[in-house]
Amino acid sequence: MSITLAQITRHPLKSIGREDLAQVSLTAGGWMPLDRLWGVAHEKSKLASGWAKKANFLRGVTEPALMAVTSTWDEDAGQLTLDHPNAGAFTFDPDNGDETPALLNYLARLWPADYPAPTGIYRAEDSALTDVPGAWLSINSLASNRALSQRMGLDLSPHRWRGNLWLDGLAPWQEKEWVGKDIRIGDVTFHIHQEITRCKATMANPDTGRRDADTLAALDDLGHQEFGLYGEVIEGGTLNLGDEAQVPA
Repeated sequence: MSITLAQITRHPLKSIGREDLAQVSLTAGGWMPLDRLWGVAHEKSKLASGWAKKANFLRGVTEPALMAVTSTWDEDAGQLTLDHPNAGAFTFDPDNGDETPALLNYLARLWPADYPAPTGIYRAEDSALTDVPGAWLSINSLASNRALSQRMGLDLSPHRWRGNLWLDGLAPWQEKEWVGKDIRIGDVTFHIHQEITRCKATMANPDTGRRDADTLAALDDLGHQEFGLYGEVIEGGTLNLGDEAQVPA
């Protein structure tokens, strides 16, 4: 069975929304375009001008309702649409400060009033607001997700893990052996830096925004807290759904 690229996902507004793609172009040493380009800061944020730690932003680990937001980027209009099953849809320009108050009003439908209040949109200079400061993408295995689903007796959506690239055709947990090695997907080569340690955000159902699965306990039963990998683009190109992958034996 061949190993193929089965899913491509970006998250323009950190922790709030996700968008599945059919194609993406990547450059060596760069982030996925429009992935975690913006984040929503709160009253306790400590921000300067560059990359900032995830605790400075609204996140699904704090309020699981955010996990149910989907998003759509309109390239021509320069607008992002957020959609939530309970809060409805909202469209705005993330770089237009005049539209920020309306965004904060929308988020008030999802963000508890007793948490540090959202204050505005932050965009890092020459960076993306990924959980690590390096220009790394997250690469995951559908086989491992299915294996964990079977172990838990649940159908875990891949969107729980908020990954960028998903491969199908691997053996479960095969990807854990790739740290320090290179893999190639279509025309793009990645160097795998490390595994991704997971948090409580993955406990939330991305369809409902409610915690309904103890993913961390299930991983702990397997002797670890990791799911997926961080990879750096070392040879760029365009990825398409269905592209074949070459991985370490």
